[in-house]
Amino acid sequence: MRSVHASKLRAVPAPLLDPTPSPALPPSASPVRTDDLPGLFDAYSGYVATIAFRILGRDDDVDDIVQDVFLAALSGLKTVRSPDSIKAWLGTITVRKAIFELRRRRLRSYLGLHDSPSLDLVSPGVTPEQHALLQRIYTVLDDLPVADRVAWVLRYLEGESLSGVAQLSGCSLATAKRRVLAAQHAIKRVFHE
Repeated sequence: MRSVHASKLRAVPAPLLDPTPSPALPPSASPVRTDDLPGLFDAYSGYVATIAFRILGRDDDVDDIVQDVFLAALSGLKTVRSPDSIKAWLGTITVRKAIFELRRRRLRSYLGLHDSPSLDLVSPGVTPEQHALLQRIYTVLDDLPVADRVAWVLRYLEGESLSGVAQLSGCSLATAKRRVLAAQHAIKRVFHE
């Protein structure tokens, strides 16, 4: 598998500064066949990397997540009925892999085996004030339950609808709303102190 380099990730607009959702397929791209893993990787690796990067808040594990997602796609690709559903399917796998990584980080941190996280949200044109704001937000997100963090990131940084958050997170719409709201309240508490 080819690696998704950090420079490619840094080219993604900083969340909150540009609420544009993750890149979709270019209009000229033809639908990707479900039996073409290299074509799927070329078409969707940026999308997968963007979601993983925004959920994790730094890019040191993003390449691993991207590889894990496409490895899982290799075994489950035959179950995809329509090429139109591939993006959502890969998004769901990405969210699950990112959740696993966040939980693994927390366990390692609890056991004293993990370095303190560094924030790699560097994008061209980001002012020091904007970077500080993003650092504060991700510091709050680090203290939230993983499910709340993921729901909030998908909603506000990735630009997903609430139904999209529910689908990608594998939960009901009511649960997605509750998680987003809980995270939003935590962030507001910190910023209103």
